[in-house]
Amino acid sequence: ILPLIPALNLIPQVGVVVVPLIQEGLSFNIRHHYWKTNLGLMDKYFWSVFYFSQFHTALPPPFLLAVSSPVELLIMQALCWAHDDLNQVDIGSYLLKICGQEAVLQNKHSLGSHEYVQNCRKWETEIKLQLLSQSTIRKDLARTVSIVPGPNHLHWWTELMTFTVLLPTGHTNPVEESLAGLNTAVYDLVKLYLRSFCPTSLRQAETPPTERRGSKEASGTTDHLQFTLFAVHGITNMWVSCYEKYYLMCALIHNGRNLFKPVQSKKVGTYKSFFYHIKWDELIHFPISVALLPLESMLSLALYGIPNQNVSSSPDSNKQRKGPELLGKVAMPLFDFKRATLCAPPPPLLYCSWFNFFPLFYKHSIKSSVWSKIVHELRGLAPVDPGCFLSRLTRADRQLLWDKRHHCRMYKQSLPKVLASAPSWDWGSMAEIHGLLHHWLPLSPVSALELLDAKFADTEVRSVAVSWIEGSSDDELLDYLPQLVQALKFECHLKNALVMFLFSRALENINIAHYLYWLLRDAVQDPCFGARYENVLGALLCLCGAKLRSELDKQAHLTQLLGTLAEKVRQANGSTRQAVLQEGLGVVQSFFQKSSCRLPLSPSLVAKGLNVKACSFFNSNAVPLKLALVNADPLGEEINVMFKVGEDLRQDMLALQMIRIMDRIWLQEGLDLRIVNFKCISTGKDKGMVELVPASDTLRKIQVEYGVTGSFKDKPLAEWLRKYNPAEEEYEKASENFIYSCAGCCVATYVLGICDRHNDNIMLRSTGHMFHIDFGKFLGHAQMFGSFKRDRAPFVLTSDMAYVINGGERPTSRFQLFVDLCCQAYNLIRKHASLFLNLLSLMMSSGLPELTGPQDLKYVYDALQPETTDAEATIFFTRLIESSLGSVATKFNFFIHNLAQLRFSGLPSNDEPILSFSPKTYTMKQDGRIRDASIFTFQKRYNPEKHYTYVVRVLREGQSEPQFVFRTFDEFQELHNKLTILFPLWKLPNFPNKMVLGRTHIKEVAAKRKVELNNYVHNLMRSSTEVTQCDLVYTFFHPNARDDKTEGVVVFFFFSFFSPEVTPMMKLSVSYRNGNLFIMVMHIKDLVWEDGSDPNPYVKTYLLPDPHKTSKRKTKISRKTRNPTFNEMLVYSNYSKESLSQRELQLSVLSAESLRENCYLGGVTLSLKDFDLSKETVKWYKLTAVPYF
Repeated sequence: ILPLIPALNLIPQVGVVVVPLIQEGLSFNIRHHYWKTNLGLMDKYFWSVFYFSQFHTALPPPFLLAVSSPVELLIMQALCWAHDDLNQVDIGSYLLKICGQEAVLQNKHSLGSHEYVQNCRKWETEIKLQLLSQSTIRKDLARTVSIVPGPNHLHWWTELMTFTVLLPTGHTNPVEESLAGLNTAVYDLVKLYLRSFCPTSLRQAETPPTERRGSKEASGTTDHLQFTLFAVHGITNMWVSCYEKYYLMCALIHNGRNLFKPVQSKKVGTYKSFFYHIKWDELIHFPISVALLPLESMLSLALYGIPNQNVSSSPDSNKQRKGPELLGKVAMPLFDFKRATLCAPPPPLLYCSWFNFFPLFYKHSIKSSVWSKIVHELRGLAPVDPGCFLSRLTRADRQLLWDKRHHCRMYKQSLPKVLASAPSWDWGSMAEIHGLLHHWLPLSPVSALELLDAKFADTEVRSVAVSWIEGSSDDELLDYLPQLVQALKFECHLKNALVMFLFSRALENINIAHYLYWLLRDAVQDPCFGARYENVLGALLCLCGAKLRSELDKQAHLTQLLGTLAEKVRQANGSTRQAVLQEGLGVVQSFFQKSSCRLPLSPSLVAKGLNVKACSFFNSNAVPLKLALVNADPLGEEINVMFKVGEDLRQDMLALQMIRIMDRIWLQEGLDLRIVNFKCISTGKDKGMVELVPASDTLRKIQVEYGVTGSFKDKPLAEWLRKYNPAEEEYEKASENFIYSCAGCCVATYVLGICDRHNDNIMLRSTGHMFHIDFGKFLGHAQMFGSFKRDRAPFVLTSDMAYVINGGERPTSRFQLFVDLCCQAYNLIRKHASLFLNLLSLMMSSGLPELTGPQDLKYVYDALQPETTDAEATIFFTRLIESSLGSVATKFNFFIHNLAQLRFSGLPSNDEPILSFSPKTYTMKQDGRIRDASIFTFQKRYNPEKHYTYVVRVLREGQSEPQFVFRTFDEFQELHNKLTILFPLWKLPNFPNKMVLGRTHIKEVAAKRKVELNNYVHNLMRSSTEVTQCDLVYTFFHPNARDDKTEGVVVFFFFSFFSPEVTPMMKLSVSYRNGNLFIMVMHIKDLVWEDGSDPNPYVKTYLLPDPHKTSKRKTKISRKTRNPTFNEMLVYSNYSKESLSQRELQLSVLSAESLRENCYLGGVTLSLKDFDLSKETVKWYKLTAVPYF
């Protein structure tokens, strides 16, 4: 590795993630302004920039800045105030640092392109930055000139002994000489062992490697491959007692397939000579010429044991004999990195303990009917993307594809399929294969990932793939870094292009080095590849520099302390957990007293201690720690993380990675679904750290405010959002965030098959953003409840979510927006089906229990449906939405989980709201004693559905004027229910019965309830002082934000969605393919019904003229809605474009009535000659009164 160090040392790395000292730093906030200019799907945002400084009191006025402005412009604007003459200032010597994070913005990029800025925009928080000179920035992670470890770091070189394959010939230095001496000493030790215990092998062992027969060209020999299989050592006592015979299956593997029929050794027992071993001393012969072997051929040995039938104590002698059991696998390359065979004649003895360990992955492709489409491509009939298909081609299919390989060059994404169809990879075929490879148009970095899979073992193919991946940016590389680390398993030798590429990029970027370190550290736990990853990890630590290495060591020490503490808290019983936690937090706090430490979640997060009072643990099965870390940056906020032991977080990391990539794809297409991306990292076996999203609660916590059956109610989520967003504008913004984020969650969880979805792993932020946590079950592996699946719906979409989406109980056009967002997001992901399948395929060797083979990939393939059209996929996903929304199983699942988590604790704790509609608790001492309270009147409101609110007149001591607060009947009932819990022995006044015969929200019912509620309040205020003066009563009567308006509020949604002045409209998709006219009826909004009730609409179509009514088509009936969503396809077959240009399409909307004739609601007639049938047309059309059949 030494000759590589000078070359890699030239790579600049000055510490992109830095720890700055705030000296005379100018800081400023950026506040959002919602001034937009519509530019297609993207909006142009402007921000106001405000300065603040601890050294200056006279600050300049704010200025506007476009989101697309480069960071340099912001720096220049700031320096205009700090300096009189900018000609004397080097703008490039200044950087903008994020307040609270040790990271700087990139000067050459736009302000809005940074992830931090995007998150601030998402949460609508201020963007806080510091302007610092590069000379004031501490470069304490920068690499120094000399990075070669000294004599005191010998253990690193010990770890890197097997990495000496990177040493080129012709160079000598002291380290090489030492390694050569060590190699000789190890050989002498092996020779001594063979002489002592294996005398039959002496003649081979006595021959030094340098005296063996010289090498010769493989292509010129006809020798068959053969070797002597001698013995396996290190046999455990358990094997001796459990197995009576053993045998080895020997196979030659290349590209994941057998080159020849596997050869089985003879069956032998164990021998004891000082210790147990299995001895064969057998010549294994493969009747295949060495000249025909590919350079990357692997020799695989699988050890099987035949169980000893006499071991069992069962008296049943007629039981079936057990078959052989696989005890282990090993594999090794036949040729070394110098292209010389490792087993040149005379054949050496092979010992399993000498092998590098490589698990075998027999990659079976997924069956699909794509061959006809490939043939159509070659004929130029149907140009589709061949890269999006996973097909298991027959031998004839592969031969045809290989014969047409030069024609496939026009479809560059087909390269992996073409190479996989190559009939042979021997030395005689390599010129053709490599020539084809080097003349192929370069693939995109994400497409080249497929060439790093196990089915492509050729070194040149993998090197070219890496050269194409080198074109990716650092951010893109971070997105796919886990897969690249897994791809190291499929490299034939440690000296390869992929590992050198990862090293070079890690030395250029601290973020890549940081995450590469943690991924390699986690991969070291791999039972088969752990030794290989130890070598790569050791090389990375040698190359990254002493300062970064020291920082990574501190992180590892911190995670060790946290893991020990988390395990102690987890094992402690409930009564002692708090004491154990406090004791362990003291140990962690002492760690921070020595120095600050970056967190494994991100190198930009630096903590200098713990806020012990805010630390606790979660009451779940794993009992994870909730840690509040003090930010090392005085301008930063507290860092909240969770540390968990006992659960494998690698699957969570993979699921979050897939969701993050989906979000990137949507954003690139101009679709912002407000996805909440949070960090999660595995720091060792069954332990890791997770970022906590602030201001968020689980759905269970929100729903149980309404009792254990809260999951069956429709209003909890809406009222929780209104509590934290009391102003109407704030609530509508939160509702919009909910609609978009819920759509993203539905698509992502369906595509990835996220299961075990209960209301404790779905969270809602106060800003309306919904997101999922805890991905222990995915790819369709559902959680079972006995013999039943707990996850019965395609994804979680419940009536309380629909209540927020619609803005009430009735379907509105907002739900149509939600459906359109889901279908648009789904179709965008389908276009990248090959990307997700390739990424998941590369992770099949990672050891995740639910991603082990092609059957798991098939779930994603079936979910994405890459062979269907966008219109068909839209219809499909619309049906999924209907199925999920109509599923009672999801709510029942939530209810069962509520019961399982039920802890009777009376009222909420002090840090939780005492009433669902009041975010804080108020007392008599704060507000003043209430002298009297009564129901003054009631008002009709729309939110958007009609309901009645009761105006309560409250008179307090010391106040001459009464206060008026507005409360609903449900809120009065919540007060009574919680008073009953708080005062179980007190006699409370009777509460009015909620049950009403007939319609509830009518004036007569409201007038009756006004009298009943007035009597209830009158008797309540004359109860005992313990009741009347409790915090619960005073919180109920305390005015909140909505009470500031003393007159009725008419929500704008009422006018938007239900005003008779609004014209009904229908959304259609019209397209033409292969002689068929496709009419997709998508949505209808703002239907008007004669008596004010909700109709049962459906759509009927005709192609006019049609005197015999043969062209009638109609959709299904949508029940009780003015804003139906259909997304149904109506097809007219065997029509030419010429004949359609002379026809009209008539669409009529009718309401299906059971006791009378169906009623006409409106229609539209469209002349098909006005349509460009060569492309799809999607448009809204006004409904008018037109004649219909």
